Amino acid sequence: QVQLVESGGGLVQAGDSLTLSCAASGRTFSSVAMGWFRQAPGKDREFVATIKLSGGTTSYSDSVKGRFTISRDNAKNTVFLRMSSLKPEDTAVYYCAATMRASCLAYGCDDPSHFGSWGQGTQVTVSS
Repeated sequence: QVQLVESGGGLVQAGDSLTLSCAASGRTFSSVAMGWFRQAPGKDREFVATIKLSGGTTSYSDSVKGRFTISRDNAKNTVFLRMSSLKPEDTAVYYCAATMRASCLAYGCDDPSHFGSWGQGTQVTVSS
């Protein structure tokens, strides 16, 4: 299992930028694929971005593509989500997650049920 702790959330205005961090412990960080998901009130948890083992391959949901960037620092056991041009509809609790599922390691995953470890979440609120 991987233990995950998110940080960096807060209240920002539309158009601002914010960077979330997710610190991992408990297992070799470089052996897991990482993802960011978010959940707004009354909505299902949705995929935001994922990054594979070595950090060379990333994918994003259409709603954040071009505005958000996922990255990882394996030396620091940390994954980041850089969010730019934030919109009120980006308001949600953001969660990082880790998976060792073989298909996710090879191809990337956007299904939250494929991720076995989750952080506690960090609130991001974007005001208009």
